Amino acid sequence: MTDTIMAFASALLTFVQLFEANLFRVLAIAAIAGLVMVFMTREDAFPAGDRHPKMIWAAILGGSAFAMIFPLPILSWVGAVATGIYWFDVRPHLRSLINGEYNY
Repeated sequence: MTDTIMAFASALLTFVQLFEANLFRVLAIAAIAGLVMVFMTREDAFPAGDRHPKMIWAAILGGSAFAMIFPLPILSWVGAVATGIYWFDVRPHLRSLINGEYNY
């Protein structure tokens, strides 16, 4: 009975570790894609959208990608949150401004 529980716990821990590693790999790719999009976005869109300047977002996403590619304990999670903020807040707002839709 104890061996079964230990084997299950070991398998569950392995699954969680693999899931976390693959999650950070996917999020690192998202951060790199966001970095490319930051460089393709007009420089004046960031101040017009009341966001941090273009190079600040480039540094944030580049640092996030680095922290998630080379797993750093807490910084990987901070990078994941920063990547999410870019993709779900900053980018949609800037895109709506650039397209002339001011309903954000």
